Amino acid sequence: MKSRTPLVVVGDALLDRDVTGHAERLAPDAPVPVLSRPERSARPGGAALAACLAAGDGREVTFVTALGDDESSRTVRGMLQDRVRLVEIPLTGALACKTRLMADARPLLRLDDGDGRAAAATPEAEEAVAGAPAVLVADYGRGTADALRAALTARAAHAPVVWDPHPAGGPPVPGTRLVTPAAAEARRFAGRETAGPDEDGAKGPRTGLRAAAADARRLLELWDVASVAVTLGEDGALLYQGGTPLLMPAPYRAGGDCCGAGDRFAATAAGRLADGELTETALREAVETATRFVADGGAHGVLRESAPGGQDAAPAHGAQELVRRVRARGGTVVAAGGCFDLLHAGHVELLQAARRVGDCLVVCVNSDASVRRRKGGGRPVVTAADRVRVLEALDCVDAVVVFDEDTPERLLGELRPDVWAKGGDYALSDLPEAGLLESWGGQVVLLPYLDGRSSTRLVERASRGPGAAPRSAPSSRR
Repeated sequence: MKSRTPLVVVGDALLDRDVTGHAERLAPDAPVPVLSRPERSARPGGAALAACLAAGDGREVTFVTALGDDESSRTVRGMLQDRVRLVEIPLTGALACKTRLMADARPLLRLDDGDGRAAAATPEAEEAVAGAPAVLVADYGRGTADALRAALTARAAHAPVVWDPHPAGGPPVPGTRLVTPAAAEARRFAGRETAGPDEDGAKGPRTGLRAAAADARRLLELWDVASVAVTLGEDGALLYQGGTPLLMPAPYRAGGDCCGAGDRFAATAAGRLADGELTETALREAVETATRFVADGGAHGVLRESAPGGQDAAPAHGAQELVRRVRARGGTVVAAGGCFDLLHAGHVELLQAARRVGDCLVVCVNSDASVRRRKGGGRPVVTAADRVRVLEALDCVDAVVVFDEDTPERLLGELRPDVWAKGGDYALSDLPEAGLLESWGGQVVLLPYLDGRSSTRLVERASRGPGAAPRSAPSSRR
């Protein structure tokens, strides 16, 4: 694998804590939910999260931040050990700690402690910035970026700098390659907090894009920077470099905890610019990575992902996290499977019907090797990566998982769906999965299937060329 360019991350470290439980009743003395069976977790937050994410990408990371002698600083310092090279500047006060109270994976309340701010730059910190191949500034408005502003200004003339701004912080330094505000932040920076939804008063689905484009144009005028990318959540990001803005849509809509998605986006963009990629290419990958990050559960897995030896650890699976969330709120998990080599109307109808059965749909897809064993050497026509991408583009599909065996029993045993949906051209006697589903109380259902549609027939018709007379073929399963 091509080596990744080192990255210097400058910004304010925070400590993030979650108290996660179940809210099934109200307190008898006040109309507030009671959080029962709580589980507590902690992770690096703010710029420390961005640094860990960049290091988890296999990148050598130097993290310049302000830490003190308080308990939160000591906790974060321990979390960062062996993950990044830490360059500290003094902190006045206690490090900020943010605690979320979560009920069934949804936030109820956030408690903020600590008012510490960076005191001043040090020669070691200035030297780290001066020699940086690339810099990510993750500004959380607590003074680290401001303390190093002179060094960052000098470095921006010679190396790519990505600036993830904060309303309580200063503007990006002149010459910054890319600034990555969220839509609400961009509006605030552009001075349009009290403006209507659109410059011309229009309302409708386009107003978010129009407002983001107007804000990006204004910020490019206000700041002496090369480009502005306004992040739009599940809609992707809008890149403006002058002229016509470029929309980078998300590959799919990822339901989940979006905490840390902005840091994931900025860390990816900064890393890819450090590697010499064009801004458009870096942004496209940043959108895709941030989407996967949310689907995989957000910031909760960052310590596991960035821990030493993580190459051997099983990564968090978006499908498993999706199943956990749906079950936590009492929903029904539906799964469907097949090769899906050439997606056709029969597939789409089946998947749409399966999604209506429950609250989420996980599609289990045969790997390329599995398809070859089942269909022969000429198949698949479409690689697994492309099949997954097409399936993920369907609104009715919530997650896609590839399995390498001939049948999906192992994967089903991991996911334990409530319903396993198959097309009506199967008989229950053909489905060995039926007994497996029954073992945990699940149910196999057959759904109507459009007759005469199959990938095999499409392949045969394409091989005969245009104008060839069709020949009858037995009904083929996916």
